[in-house]
Formats: sequence, structure tokens, C-alpha cells
Amino acid sequence: MAFELPDLPYSHDALADDGMSRETLEYHHDIHHKAYADKTADMVKGSEWEGKSIEDIVKGTYDKGAVAQSGLFNNASQYWNHCQFWEMMSPGESKMPSELETALTDSFGSIDKFKDEFSTAGGGQFGSGWAWLVKDGDGSLKVTSTENGVNPLCFGQTALLGCDVWEHSYYIDFRNKRPAYLSNFLDKLVNWENVASRM
Repeated sequence: MAFELPDLPYSHDALADDGMSRETLEYHHDIHHKAYADKTADMVKGSEWEGKSIEDIVKGTYDKGAVAQSGLFNNASQYWNHCQFWEMMSPGESKMPSELETALTDSFGSIDKFKDEFSTAGGGQFGSGWAWLVKDGDGSLKVTSTENGVNPLCFGQTALLGCDVWEHSYYIDFRNKRPAYLSNFLDKLVNWENVASRM
């Protein structure tokens, strides 16, 4: 499998009015995500993982007992995470489909309570990582957070929504105000149709 940088599904300035600037996307997508893609491709070449899917590589190289993950896992998982992240956002208002609204309300009590729990998970993640809405193996919806590049694939979960809380995701536009970035993400950037399609 070729690990190439995917094009953004919108222009670099498409999210600027909603709180994610062209400069952020140029750094985050064109530099950070490209580095993960290039490093994954280099590390996989000639290894037992050559020809495997990105999902197989992430799951196969994750070490649940390790204090620090391997270089291949870190780059492959961050490559996968970002491929999902760009698709989970869209310019302009995205209306939440009724089936997703019902599922979130049933699971968390209300949409506001879901957003509070998601923001708390992302805001409370010490250091770099991600906040996630996942569908667990039993079909239930949960909010989780993971450190560094760890993602729901590692736990047999389906990622419905993920928000990057590494500083390179928000520092240009929000400086050190991670909670404001998370609130803005949920209120203005999420592509709820994409989230619903993952269920």
C-alpha cells in the first residue's frame, strides 16, 4: 500500500471563517501530515509490514504494555488519524442527521452533555493526544481520549469523531486556549454527516 498525503477535501482557506486558518492547514496538513506519510512509507519498505493496510499496521504495531510506542506505530497511527480528521470537518454549517442526534442523546443525555464530555476529554488530555467519540465493540457510544498517536483501532473501536489536541492543531489560531479550540471544533467545524456515516 502506498502511504501518500491525501488532498484536503476542501481548500486551505475553506475553514478560515470557522476558526481554522489557512496557515494552520498549511502547517498541519502540508508539513505534519506529510511527514507522517513519508516516514511510514520509509519504515514499511522492506519490512514485514510492506503491502499491509494502514489499519493492519496500526493494530499490529501497537504495544499495549509499552511506556512509549515504536516509531513505526507513531507515524502510521498519526498518518491514519489525520486521514480521518480532515474528513471529519467541513466548511460551512453541517446539520446533524437525526439518527446521530438520537444516538448521542440516548448515550449521553443530550447533545450539550455529549459536547461537554468530549470537550472535557480533550481539554484534560495531558500533553499531546486526541479526543474521540467511538462506537465500542458492543455497539455503545463512548467518549475517550488517547495519548500521542494512539487511536480507537488499538482497542477494537470504531472512530466516529476525533479531534487532534496536539498543539500544532490549534496554537496558530487559539494559542494556548485548548478549551476554546475544542468548543469551536464542535460548534463550527465538525462534518456531522461524516460522523453519522461511520456509525
